[in-house]
This record gives sequence, C-alpha cells and structure tokens, in this order.
Amino acid sequence: MTRRADRALPPIPSSRKLWLKTFPIFLVVITASALAIFNYQKASSSIVNATLYALRTSEIGKRELGEQIYFRDKFPWIWGEMNQLHGRIDVTFGVKGTKGSGMMRFKSIRRTRMGFFETHEWSLEMEDGRKLQLLDEGRADDAFKDTTLKAETSLEAET
Repeated sequence: MTRRADRALPPIPSSRKLWLKTFPIFLVVITASALAIFNYQKASSSIVNATLYALRTSEIGKRELGEQIYFRDKFPWIWGEMNQLHGRIDVTFGVKGTKGSGMMRFKSIRRTRMGFFETHEWSLEMEDGRKLQLLDEGRADDAFKDTTLKAETSLEAET
C-alpha cells in the first residue's frame, strides 16, 4: 500500500462544537473539586476537631447523642465561615452518636487584632428541633477558654 505525498489533506473537524460541549462539564468538575478541597480543609481543621472533642466530653452531648460522637455523614459538609485571620469563626456541621444526631454550631469572634477569641455560641440542635446551649454547662462562661493554660499547668504539676 502506497500513498502519494502530494495528496490533499483531510478536512480538520471543527473543534468549536466539541469545545462548547465539554467546557460546561469541565467547569462543573473544577467547581465541585474546589468545593470538596475547601470543605476537606475545614473538616480537618483544629477548630472542628476541638469542638468535636469538646462535644464528646460534654455532659449534654453524651446525654443527648450517646457515645461514639462523630460526624453524621461519611463525607461531612462544614457549613459557614472559618476565617482565623480576620477573627471570624461560624461553623455548623452534622454530628451523631449512638442515641441520636443533630447539628452542632460554633461561633467565635476576635474583636481586636491581637485579642482572644470569644465564643458567642456553641449549640446542638437535635433532629426533633430542640436547641441545646452547650456553653451553659457550668464549665464557666466559655468551654474553650484557658484550655492551653490548664493543660500546661497539669503537665508542670506532674513533673
């Protein structure tokens, strides 16, 4: 089989139609990937881990949710803003235990640039609509206040 070198080239198919078909799919995939990456960053943050740990050790959390408190969904979605640089944290996510499930909300604000964060809300909204305030547990006004200082003091006492 031989081909002539001076033959006419085949027509080039218009890629405009293909581009118009695949570009929306590309945008959807990129947007979904970006949202998943940002949500993963929120879900693995120290703020979410600390609030989830505090919920596990909370008497109200244990009473209402039971044991083995963790994210409600296999792939948890963290709603809200987590902006430590500007001093605004307001996150909500689903939690579950052996007895029930609900939505936990944590809101904390830093008023000045070098100030401390003040917790304004730490609540648990159960599936039946009850909203439980977790800050009113008698732990003081803020369950997250001075936790570093207490840990360092207990370590110094052991040595």
